[in-house]
Amino acid sequence: MKSLFTFLLIGLVRVVSAQEQEYTYSNGVFNFEDHKPQKVFTDWARVRQSPDVKAPVSDSLPSNQQVLVLQKEPVALQLGERAANWYKVSYQKNGETKDGYIWGGNLAIGYRNKDGYDFLFGISKTIDRTDKQFNQVYKQNIAAIRAIQGNRLVSEVTFDTGSAESLSYATFTIESNHKLKEVLFTLKASVSGEACGIPGYDQYILFKDQKLIALPQLMNVGDADVYYHDEKFIFPNDKGGIPNAFILKMEEMERDDQDREKKKRSSKTYVWDGNGFTLK
Repeated sequence: MKSLFTFLLIGLVRVVSAQEQEYTYSNGVFNFEDHKPQKVFTDWARVRQSPDVKAPVSDSLPSNQQVLVLQKEPVALQLGERAANWYKVSYQKNGETKDGYIWGGNLAIGYRNKDGYDFLFGISKTIDRTDKQFNQVYKQNIAAIRAIQGNRLVSEVTFDTGSAESLSYATFTIESNHKLKEVLFTLKASVSGEACGIPGYDQYILFKDQKLIALPQLMNVGDADVYYHDEKFIFPNDKGGIPNAFILKMEEMERDDQDREKKKRSSKTYVWDGNGFTLK
């Protein structure tokens, strides 16, 4: 089944350019509203005097710096599988209010605060992956969750989020501890596309002892009534859950040439010991 997922991803590969073009369409996850606060995601984000990658740099801002979006600029920049508009922003630094232009790909696509920690969700880069079975190279976006306390990076985890077509929508939430031993709470980051056949990804991350621990990634994809693949977790506090374990449930449906529906189901149980998980 892994090769099928890879084949789906390879089928979504598109040729991209690192050049700035006015007709570049930004990924939906980087669509930030005017007059709303956002946060810098990357280690450092350059502030430029105009919305152009060649414009002079007037400042640089660290990760977790809050900015206020003033205006979305029409021009977009594409780097790898990430495409985002430029934004005019204002921010506070050394007791002064300043402004300038930041590329949207440097901003967090979601952020949360709990128990004195800031959690940032963003897309950090695009890499090439090679599928040996099909002897093809495809693009893969790498996302990250950062836990920050004050100005200090406490923990960080990375995970795949597919190609650009999977970056139409994103959500980032904090959930309960799901009754897992010594876990303070879980974070859930999701991305998805807007067309049939575009994979969506759910990434759960446990937070304990100032450490982020990524669970196996969930992938969901469907093509109208012809095919779907669905994955989800059953936690201890869910119906059918078991103590200190989480169950990965998979269901897949495909219609054959005679319109007959064929379904497959499987499950895996992961045991949680308070520090990590193992496949039972």
